[in-house]
Amino acid sequence: MTAWLVTGAGGMLGRDLQDVLGAAGERVTALDRAALDITDPQAVRAAVRGHGVVVNCAAWTDVDGAETAEAAATAVNGTGVRHLALACREAGARLLQVSTDYVLPGDTDGPCPEDAPTGPVNAYGRAKLAGERAVLGVLPDTGYVVRTAWLYGEHGPNFVATVLKLAAVRDTLDVVDDQHGQPTWSHDLARQLHALGGQADAPAGIYHGTAAGRTTWYGLARAAYRLAGLDPDRIRPTTSVAFPRPAARPAHSVLGHDRWALAGLAPLPAWEASLAEALQRPAFRALTGAHP
Repeated sequence: MTAWLVTGAGGMLGRDLQDVLGAAGERVTALDRAALDITDPQAVRAAVRGHGVVVNCAAWTDVDGAETAEAAATAVNGTGVRHLALACREAGARLLQVSTDYVLPGDTDGPCPEDAPTGPVNAYGRAKLAGERAVLGVLPDTGYVVRTAWLYGEHGPNFVATVLKLAAVRDTLDVVDDQHGQPTWSHDLARQLHALGGQADAPAGIYHGTAAGRTTWYGLARAAYRLAGLDPDRIRPTTSVAFPRPAARPAHSVLGHDRWALAGLAPLPAWEASLAEALQRPAFRALTGAHP
């Protein structure tokens, strides 16, 4: 049986991935940030040894903070990923690197294909792109980059949880309606990573791990309220100008999913169907006072 290593296992995706792998009976080592600092090359080599598939969920995720700490963000999202790639090459392991739509400029209406030119608009995106290049350069035959976006789930702070919590304290919410993307349930992505890691003959390279379809943050918030039994008209549209942030955000993060067919896998489900399923989970139902 192939041994799996999950780094960054304490985060939202890492915890879902542990659940998925455990339910499938896989042999898993799960290391959170306290157990493994991926910027330490010796620790990385020791951790990777003996594993056949490594899924890297470890990352600097503070998008705005990266604007004033780009070197620190790159140490994790770029150099740390290179340490993992080199250790995987030495151990003969395959590496699945979780990346982001932020490596793309977000200046086309989409869907953006996997081979589209990159062009990050912020420091976080540049750091993540350095990680992508490390994986593809060091592991041309056994390195996989899975870009995701607009991730939400049960085990960490995220947009869906935030808007549901705010329903208890605010009558209305103003939500941005000029950024387009694909809300992606972390549990769906975890299942897709498991499927990809189980396909030993899947072509290496870039895959887009986002839900099918598209919406805006405003559309997502309205859907979350409607599915949770709340009045969606409590959500009001606004523009990005009303919510200035230190880091620029791509206006269009709609990604194409053509390469999954080369791996013999279907893309992720449609975003609204997955959102409906996710909101039946106890952690989300508790936010609106519903009972499991």
